[in-house]
Amino acid sequence: MSAIRKILIAVKNPDAPRQPGIDKAVHIAKRLGASVELFNAISTPVFLDLEPLNGHTVAEIRREALALRRARLEKLAARARKRGVKATSTVEWDFPPHEAIVRRAHHCGADLIVAECHEGRRLKPWLMHLTDWELLRISPLPVLLLKNTRLWRAPTILAAVDPSHAHAKPVKLDAAIVAQAVSLTRALGGSVELMHANFPAGFGFAVGDPAIDAMTLAATYDQQKERSRKEFEAFANKARIPRASRQLVDSDPLFAIPHLARKLGADLVVMGAVSRSGIKRVFIGNTAERVLDDLPCDVLVIKPAHSAPRTIGKPRGMRVIAPQPLIPMTG
Repeated sequence: MSAIRKILIAVKNPDAPRQPGIDKAVHIAKRLGASVELFNAISTPVFLDLEPLNGHTVAEIRREALALRRARLEKLAARARKRGVKATSTVEWDFPPHEAIVRRAHHCGADLIVAECHEGRRLKPWLMHLTDWELLRISPLPVLLLKNTRLWRAPTILAAVDPSHAHAKPVKLDAAIVAQAVSLTRALGGSVELMHANFPAGFGFAVGDPAIDAMTLAATYDQQKERSRKEFEAFANKARIPRASRQLVDSDPLFAIPHLARKLGADLVVMGAVSRSGIKRVFIGNTAERVLDDLPCDVLVIKPAHSAPRTIGKPRGMRVIAPQPLIPMTG
């Protein structure tokens, strides 16, 4: 895993009076010796039928909005530079936000994307939360989602792996997860805890099948768990993780990862994600996305090596919406 030298900080709202998420990202960058670029995408559409009311052309609206956002973002970058972090700022008209972030990260040569996680679905509209999910899905770069404003000081880092590949993760992804966790620990201090949720995939589908008797099912389940345990131990030995820092949990990862993170008081969970689409995504899902709401701490999501970016290209620019024709009323 290569070192993190440049971080793209996705700024949700440059107008906010307080920016604890940016402060935390800058703090992390300083500890890592990395530079940062603060980025904001203006994705709000402009309606052509408003032009006659405010007296501004679309081009003027575009220039004024860019100038205003750039000035505000530059103030935040200047504050980062005062803290000893090399910082730049960029504002672009582009949409949707998650694609704009990935495009900018690719073009500026970032090694990591940092974004503040939207609040859980109980507090925010599901469409807002979808931005986090889509960012995880399409980004080929590691994505650090900040779930709280607590600064990392000798952080406890929980690396969640699946050496048995029961949940369809590529073989090399676990090694990348541990390498990133260890690299962060060396730079930041703290400790690494390695975990595996020993929950054989597909077991639930066999329950209730009249063609499989209970004794055969239990024996098969125990064999799968024992094989998974041995694979976890072999992986941990190869990664040189001390036995006291190994956590083998007999539970579904959807519940095990958030529960263990709370139990350990973890500051960060590092886990892998594989982009899926269509019917496969519906049935298999994505563990990183599905545990996102329940995690009490920040989460760093790693993609398999050589993941191809899906949104390469130039920014889409301003989204201009033409006035809709009036439908005549009929009696």
